[in-house]
Amino acid sequence: MTFRILPLGLALSAVPAAAQTAPDIVVTGRGLDDRPGDRTADVVTIDADRISANASDRLESVLADIAGLQQFRRSDSRSANPTSQGISLRGIGGNASSRALLVLDGVPQADPFGGWVPFPAYATDRLGRIRVTRGGGSGYFGPGALAGTVELESADPRDQRSVLGSVAYGSRDSVDAQASGTFVSGPGFATVSAAYARGDGFVPIVAESRGPADRPARYEQASGAVRGVIRVAPGTELQANLSAFTDSRERGTAFTANRSEGADASIRLIGRGEWGFSALAYLQTRAFASQFASVSAGRASASQTLDQYNTPATGLGARFEVVPPVGVGRDLRIGVDVRDVEGRTQENYTFVGGAPTRRRIAGGSSLTAGLFFDGSVEAGAWTLTLGGRVDRWRISDGRLDEYALATAAPVTDADFVDRSGTEWTGRAGLAFAPVDAVTLRLSGYRGWRLPTLNELYRPFRVGADATAANAALDPERLTGVDGGVTITPAANVSIAATVFWNRLEGAIANVTQAQGPGNFPGVGFVNGAYRVRQNLDAIESTGVEVDARWQSGPVFAIASWSHVDPRVEASGAAAPLDGLRPAQTPLDQVSGTLGIRQGRWTASATLRHAARQFEDDQNSRALAPATTLDGYLAVPLTPALAIEARGENLFDERVEAGISGADIVEQATPRTLWIGLRVRG
Repeated sequence: MTFRILPLGLALSAVPAAAQTAPDIVVTGRGLDDRPGDRTADVVTIDADRISANASDRLESVLADIAGLQQFRRSDSRSANPTSQGISLRGIGGNASSRALLVLDGVPQADPFGGWVPFPAYATDRLGRIRVTRGGGSGYFGPGALAGTVELESADPRDQRSVLGSVAYGSRDSVDAQASGTFVSGPGFATVSAAYARGDGFVPIVAESRGPADRPARYEQASGAVRGVIRVAPGTELQANLSAFTDSRERGTAFTANRSEGADASIRLIGRGEWGFSALAYLQTRAFASQFASVSAGRASASQTLDQYNTPATGLGARFEVVPPVGVGRDLRIGVDVRDVEGRTQENYTFVGGAPTRRRIAGGSSLTAGLFFDGSVEAGAWTLTLGGRVDRWRISDGRLDEYALATAAPVTDADFVDRSGTEWTGRAGLAFAPVDAVTLRLSGYRGWRLPTLNELYRPFRVGADATAANAALDPERLTGVDGGVTITPAANVSIAATVFWNRLEGAIANVTQAQGPGNFPGVGFVNGAYRVRQNLDAIESTGVEVDARWQSGPVFAIASWSHVDPRVEASGAAAPLDGLRPAQTPLDQVSGTLGIRQGRWTASATLRHAARQFEDDQNSRALAPATTLDGYLAVPLTPALAIEARGENLFDERVEAGISGADIVEQATPRTLWIGLRVRG
């Protein structure tokens, strides 16, 4: 159940919203204009109306409209371990770090330590637009944009009423609430927003695998943001953002609680004069804590195996770009960016009699600094784009300390060698419109990604299985080619189809080394599979993507299909993986929405399908295909107030999210119903 509520007095005011006079909007709060060369790429846009009319009211569900954009596991941010929530595209997944770059108002959002995305930090009513670029390499957007880029843009007064809010009650005693207010005055505006969600949760382990140790996985999450934008000179605006979040979850047994906290601050100066420019600086702080348990035979009881009591991390960054006047039909961007991250994991392990006997502290820092350019030329029916960048990277201060808690006697005392290197990447694209309704696209690109501190230094566990870190990991490097066509026979109809080939060299994957029970380096005692992060020779992925949109009056339809066939190339210790599919990569993903939007009335149904995918690198455990149906309905009561009903997984389809230990199956969100109110003042 969903209520969207703002200050109630304003929301229920007798003055109709249409009759209220708003001051002229002189600033937008957005970045530089979209690049003309984007028409050579596979770009999909999600607008504010679609963002707000979603069954779960969560960002990860909104992004699922774009087939092929996936997290490592099928669970969402209410029940998944946060460290599994990296995002990727085009089937080049294989571990939980993001291989697609997600930015909010230009600021990279991946966790500085682990590369995963803190989805509870993003309330949907704060967002005005989402743009997803499939493929494209790391030229303009920077390192990490291997498989694509997800751009989140904050809502501005053109997208948003002055007061917005919602409150909802749902299955399993769940509560979901958001509120925001936008204040426009003179040459600027300010936005304040907050969100809160909690629930008793569902039991993650499926019924036939459960035991007395299993229980519902509860969650509680909150976030807040303050944003100010002001014109400081003609054509120039200053944007400042401050946000924070907290996220507590449990994984369905004792000793599986985890907690994430973070705060971000950024400032950006945008110039839209003859010489356009953007100057950005940002700071991110994160803290993460997680417990891990071993479950006995028959799942009768759980005992603690690891207490990752703190993982502090910090990210600092800056970016400057300039857009010189180069003539009509031409666009040029030249810039520099830098990102410096540091973090460490602090954890107690080797529990005896319920108490830890050893402590591990591991971490380090990394720095990337790059120069880039991106240019495009429009000549009649042709558009040509060319871009490139050079990055200098450094991994330093890597260290692993392990010692006995009782005596402080060292178990491991290792300093890892500092490393550095240079990466050259780029992109070239061509678009041709033989007629107004048809655009042909072709592009080639290279991208790269530095291993995260998490991959380099932190081991982790999933059920009875454990994976060791590897401080010697090399960067990943991707080469890709896209070709496609976009057809717009009418203003309200569009169909885009793209075929692609991607080759990810040095792909980092969790490679199975042995089977427990036993003690293994870097993780200690393991009952299930023992894996180590390694660079594979490559993952090669080919596929096709189709996106379609249609609208006739109030009726609309959105559809997306991704078909990918990635294969591992491996040798040496990883040779048994050669020719297999990367873990957690379905052959097909489909998303389709049919709806009607008439004034304040909105109704829609969304059907999603994910084909079978393998849980593990050896393709020995398969997660069954899953098809779900979501529903959304908003019925206005007054010009400012509406009843909202939402339903997730309406037919209660079993969505398998993981398999561990003795074939213990974990599920994603079952049927969840919401009823509430939404207010727009």
